[in-house]
Amino acid sequence: MATKRGSWKTRYGFYLLAVGSACGLGNLWRFPYVVGENGGGAFILLYGFMALAIGAPLLIAELMLGKGTRRSVIVATQQMGQKSGVRSLRWVGRLAVLVSVVVLSYYSVISGWVLHFLTQFLISLFSSTDQVVDKTNLAALMSNGWLQLMLASAHILITVVVVVKGVQQGLERWIGYTMPLFVALVAILVMRSFSLPSTPEVLRFLFYPDFSKLTWSSLNHALGHVFFTLSVGFGTMVTFGSYMREEDHIPTAGFRVTIVDTIISMIAVVMIFPVAFQASNVPLTDPALMFEVLPKYLLGIPGGVLFGLAFFVCLYMAALNASIGLLEVVVSNWVDAQKEMERGKATWYSGAIALLLTVLPALSSSIFKDIRVGGRSLIENLDSLLINWLLPVVALGILIAFNMGISEKEKELGFVDKDKFVSYSMYPHWMFVLQWAGPIVIVLGLLLQIVGVFALD
Repeated sequence: MATKRGSWKTRYGFYLLAVGSACGLGNLWRFPYVVGENGGGAFILLYGFMALAIGAPLLIAELMLGKGTRRSVIVATQQMGQKSGVRSLRWVGRLAVLVSVVVLSYYSVISGWVLHFLTQFLISLFSSTDQVVDKTNLAALMSNGWLQLMLASAHILITVVVVVKGVQQGLERWIGYTMPLFVALVAILVMRSFSLPSTPEVLRFLFYPDFSKLTWSSLNHALGHVFFTLSVGFGTMVTFGSYMREEDHIPTAGFRVTIVDTIISMIAVVMIFPVAFQASNVPLTDPALMFEVLPKYLLGIPGGVLFGLAFFVCLYMAALNASIGLLEVVVSNWVDAQKEMERGKATWYSGAIALLLTVLPALSSSIFKDIRVGGRSLIENLDSLLINWLLPVVALGILIAFNMGISEKEKELGFVDKDKFVSYSMYPHWMFVLQWAGPIVIVLGLLLQIVGVFALD
């Protein structure tokens, strides 16, 4: 028998989970090295513009799609296909769920790295730092594929236990406890990072744009990362929207989540880059940048063990928040599609599928280390394929389904609040982005990236 659909007890609960899902490892682990790959300040400027001009409108559209249908992305896109007569739109929702579960599989491996460093800093509190310094070496961890698989499995198990409790009992309560601590830890770490002598050089790199350093792929890298950190294109925000209360104003929620997410992205780079500039032997374009430079640095300064423990507790909470959002997408779609499926069973089955898919990325740096494409490992290529290629395509597909299946009157009713005058003035701009600017920019980004693949050096 189908269970009654959950809902957010409070507006605060929705914001906590939406921001928590958006502000996971994407901001603290991925964004710094993507900025390094794309030349610093010019890319940050491009990213910030794309987040507000494209990311926020698409986020609002996905929330509105979920709230209007009261269903997750597969059923919601099916309904849009039936209303518009374009039945092929149902494949958009299925592709979104596929992307979510595959991203969760390799995301769990990175989360396992965080668990490893967290436990090593915890051990450092009770033993000599010299005894654990070798164990905080990322190369040692990455050469042990079975340890990575075990850590990823532990992370998936924790995520399943939280999600299986449901929206009200599990997600909202968990995020409500962890997010305030997350903010406090990030604030402490940023202040510590700003005390480093490399800070002035970092600020010049990050906030003095040099547009000559942008590449053919930079626009799509910015879009892909915007969608990744805002959870657009995964179906996550469609699911969260389906849990929203009738009185919640979607545009307000969407813009607030986007602004917070963008601020945290900026905080992440000013927190990580001063340390990275100190360790000049580590390339700023290394996907393992944060894990390479921070543990060694923190173990070498007074009080560094406590700072390190605080940082990795903070980072793991962020990773767990995002994993909860990804798993919730799979579970809610399963329950919506099969009414007889119990939520608990769907959660355990989804977790098992994610665990099975985790095997390949977990062993990519050990057993499968010789399998490289374009000089990159399996996990790096998987990240690039999903975030820089598939995610923009799925986001575009959901946008098309929204445009074709939701009438203009429904869009206006969902966007305009009679008590908020600014919503009247913003509505035509939002519609322009949905119908013209958004699709054009996404397609342009993909085309430029294709040109970049074939362009000669």
